[in-house]
Amino acid sequence: MKTYLRPTGFVDAPFGHDGRVARLAGGLCWFGLVELIREDGGRIVGSELLPVQEVEARLPAELAGTWARLTALRAPLALGERVVRLDQPQLVGIVNATSDSFSDGGSYGTAEAAADAGFAMGAAGAAIVDVGGESTRPGAAEVWEGDELERVLPVVDQLARGGTAVSVDTRKAGVMEAALRSGASMINDVSALTWDERAAAVVARAGCPVVLMHHQGTPETMQREPRYERPVTLSVYDWLEERVRAAEEAGIARERIVVDPGIGFGKTVGHNLELLNHLSLFHGLGCAVMLGASRKRFIGALDKEAAVDRRLGGSVALTASTAAQGVQLHRVHDVVENAQALRVWRGLRDRALTPAS
Repeated sequence: MKTYLRPTGFVDAPFGHDGRVARLAGGLCWFGLVELIREDGGRIVGSELLPVQEVEARLPAELAGTWARLTALRAPLALGERVVRLDQPQLVGIVNATSDSFSDGGSYGTAEAAADAGFAMGAAGAAIVDVGGESTRPGAAEVWEGDELERVLPVVDQLARGGTAVSVDTRKAGVMEAALRSGASMINDVSALTWDERAAAVVARAGCPVVLMHHQGTPETMQREPRYERPVTLSVYDWLEERVRAAEEAGIARERIVVDPGIGFGKTVGHNLELLNHLSLFHGLGCAVMLGASRKRFIGALDKEAAVDRRLGGSVALTASTAAQGVQLHRVHDVVENAQALRVWRGLRDRALTPAS
C-alpha cells in the first residue's frame, strides 16, 4: 500500500492561523488540511483529511520527506543571465515555428515574425518563451531533425540575443545541443527524456533547467482510447516520480527539474479534469510544476465543441484556478490575457496578505 499527500483546505492568508496552516512550495498559497490518499492493488482504499497542526504527531515517518517537499521553497530557475522566481506564478509564452501545430501552426511566415511574437510575449509578461519546431498535437508525425533545427535555431538565436529567456520544446538530443549553443537556456521535453537516449546527458552537461512531461504513447497514437489501470492522478504522479529519479541519477539536480502532468497527452476529458482538480499533489515531488492546458481540446469539449480560436476564456480560467493550487509555470498562447488574469489573482492575494490596520 502507498500513501499520497494532497494539500487542500486552502485559506486566503496565514494570519491568525499560527501552527494550523502551511505554505505550499514557498509560494502564495496556504493550506490547512492534507488529504492522505491510500492506494492498494491499483485502487484507492482510503482517504483521510489530516489537519496541518496534527501532521507532526500523526503523519507516518515514511512520508516526512514528501511533507518537507510540499512545503519547501522552490529555488529560482537560472536561464542564462535571467532568473525566474518560483515563489509566484509565471507565464511561459508559446511560439510554435511549425506549420501544423494544433493552435498556432503556420502563424509565423518567417523566423523574424516568430521572434517578434516572442519578444511581444516577453513585453506582455511572459518570463520565458518556449520555441518548438515539431508539432506534438494528437496524430502528428515525427519531424526530421534537420527540419526541426531549421525551424527553431533562427528564432532561438534572435530571442536570446535580444535578452529573452528561451526554452526549446524538443525530444531530440541534437536539437537540444544546437539550441543551447544558440542561446536557449531551458529544455522542455514532452517525452521526459525518454525518446532520445542521449537527452539526459545533454541536459546534465549543460546544467540547465528541464521540463519532464508525462505522456502516454506518442503524438501519433496518444489519443487512441487512452486508458489507465490505476487512478490517473496517482499513475501520473508515480511515473513522474520515476522520471525525476532517473534525471537525478543522470546528474540533473532536482532544483533544475520542472514536472508537467501532460494535459491532453494520452488523456480523456475525464482524465484531464481529474488531474486539474488534484494538481496540488504534484508539489510532493519537490519540483516546480508546469501546466500546459492553453487552448486544449478538452476546453472545447466542455463548451459545445468550441473551436481552437474560441477557447481563450477556458484557458484563462485554468490559469487562475491552477495558480490557486500553487502551479508555478503556466505555458500559454495568449500572454496578454493570461498576464492580466495573474495580475488580478496576484492583487487578490496581495490584499489578503496585507494585515488589516
